[in-house]
Amino acid sequence: MTGVFLRIRRSISQGPFLPRTDHERKRFVVHNFLLHFRPVRIHDRTLRWTHTFGLGGMSLVLVLVLMGTGALMMFVYEPSPDRAYESILRLQQDVLFGQLVRNIHHWSANLLIAIALLHLLRVYFTGAYHAPRQFNWLIGLSLLVCIGVQNFTGYLLPWDQLSYWAVTISTGMLGYVPLVGTWVQQVIRGGPEIGRATLLTFYAFHTTVVPALLVGFMAWHFWRVRKARGVVIPRSEGEELSGPPERVLAVPHLLIREVVVGLVLVAVVLVFSVIANAPLADTANPGMSPNPAKAPWYFVGIQELLLHFHPLLAVLVLPLVAVLALLLIPYLLYERDTSGVFLMSRKGRTMAAIAAVTALLATPVWIVSDEYWIDLAAWLPNVPLVVSTGLIPAAVLLAAIWGFFTAVKTRFSTSNDEAIQACFVLVLVGFALLTVTGVWFRGPGMALVWP
Repeated sequence: MTGVFLRIRRSISQGPFLPRTDHERKRFVVHNFLLHFRPVRIHDRTLRWTHTFGLGGMSLVLVLVLMGTGALMMFVYEPSPDRAYESILRLQQDVLFGQLVRNIHHWSANLLIAIALLHLLRVYFTGAYHAPRQFNWLIGLSLLVCIGVQNFTGYLLPWDQLSYWAVTISTGMLGYVPLVGTWVQQVIRGGPEIGRATLLTFYAFHTTVVPALLVGFMAWHFWRVRKARGVVIPRSEGEELSGPPERVLAVPHLLIREVVVGLVLVAVVLVFSVIANAPLADTANPGMSPNPAKAPWYFVGIQELLLHFHPLLAVLVLPLVAVLALLLIPYLLYERDTSGVFLMSRKGRTMAAIAAVTALLATPVWIVSDEYWIDLAAWLPNVPLVVSTGLIPAAVLLAAIWGFFTAVKTRFSTSNDEAIQACFVLVLVGFALLTVTGVWFRGPGMALVWP
């Protein structure tokens, strides 16, 4: 059996479809359009599975799967409120493997969001946003936005109760934005309510506009990675990468690994899609809202914020602050270049763990306290709601984060870089818990329940 595997491996690495010599492999990469997005040679350390976990490649595979399954579904789907739901039923019941195709499309879309987020975190925690990769961080954020928009526009297309009211809740949040909120809401909906214009707009964006942007940003992203000579090289704290780099050819070393990861990912998605069907509720009924009506899971964290903050803070101010902070990450003044060092240093890893535990303990206490005991609107009846339920709790939250930042610096003598990273982890884990609470711990009337 061992001999069979050795022959298979030898046939893959030396077979007729791959060049044999180093010179031939270089020319193969240079003259191949797809492989041109990868450097001809890469540092051997970057091949470690635990460095990147193949998250970027998995994202690409899922995008290709989504494009393929989406193209197949377009032969059956009809973007009309009168026929959309029936076309989904026909796809699932009358078309050969139609149910499986929809399952693969649905679960791949949800998995893509999770993997893209993990890829972003991997880039951050390995310091891969330092020079010369600062601008690629911004491209990555643009890709994440495109993925979110692609999922959101596709969420409405089944035209069932789940999708209709999820989009209604999500777009309804825009109404809280002052001055332009109502206008933006009507532009997205194509009118005051979710209807035919909304479905056609979402279908057009989902099948043409956003995929084109996604492909463009992905190509740009890969090209920038190549211009930086591959992904950031992992190293230990205090290690300086000196001397000639130990580089290996991307073909076959990187290519074979990417193919294996892609095949395993496709197999996992396929098996899961055979076991679990994509959800489909009753046909959309604008006159009967489910209880509770929730946004898609990737927006539930913001919906949960609405239960604790004034809408102006929850929908506009806090998300804008978060987005601005993400955009500025590569351009802050750092005390040292920690590219390739996981979580900056040993102390940085300790502070990140402390931040995660702090958020795990403090966030549930805050949620429960705000649900059952804290009522600033009743305690301060003469104060405007934007102050009592908005500015005051936001000021308390910012003071808590600043207090944590100061405590980390003074108690553990950390650098500014390590303290900022600890605050990033604190906010990240806190928001993740808000999302978990909104998805599994909110019942009828959005009251806290045990799942």
